[in-house]
Amino acid sequence: MSKLKIDFPAVVYPDFSLIAGVDEVGRGPLVGDVVTACVILDANNPISGLADSKKLSEKKLALLFDEIQEKALYVAVGRASPLEIDELNILHATMLAMQRAVDNLSIQPEFVFIDGNRCPELSMPCESVVKGDARVAEISAASIIAKVTRDREMCELDKQYPQYGFAKHKGYPTKAHFEAIEKHGVTAEYRKSFKPVKKILGLL
Repeated sequence: MSKLKIDFPAVVYPDFSLIAGVDEVGRGPLVGDVVTACVILDANNPISGLADSKKLSEKKLALLFDEIQEKALYVAVGRASPLEIDELNILHATMLAMQRAVDNLSIQPEFVFIDGNRCPELSMPCESVVKGDARVAEISAASIIAKVTRDREMCELDKQYPQYGFAKHKGYPTKAHFEAIEKHGVTAEYRKSFKPVKKILGLL
């Protein structure tokens, strides 16, 4: 059976100068923060090759990460901790992390594009864009900043707990990850409200 092809309407940019894009990385992993980024690009200093971060190689991500940091007008990161994820649930924690990314910009944007189908509560107008990381350059840039930031944090966590393989699976629920937590248990960085972690802790 062929997959249904969905044609999205073109994204219409509002008539503002400071337009930001926001995206998140890390809703699905069992461990670590959910990380968000907010980026305002410079129309006079374009960046080629922006795309959904999930479709870019590690090498390309690293190159674009540096180029975005160099060429974008403003870049900021936000996050929500495993404790906040457990207290709020992953959706509300993600919205909080997005708010923080926008708040962490050194200037307030006039308008914000948000990846997905809902917007966090912001003090400026915003619009959610489904598949925005492939359709809006600012969101693409934000997805790259968020992914590289979180992946690097998982590599640092791997140095602390090499038995879990965080550098490879980045905290996502893979077969190797399940085997590791079955053997070694979970650390303080795990999200205790997620079912596989609850099971290890005997909370199910």
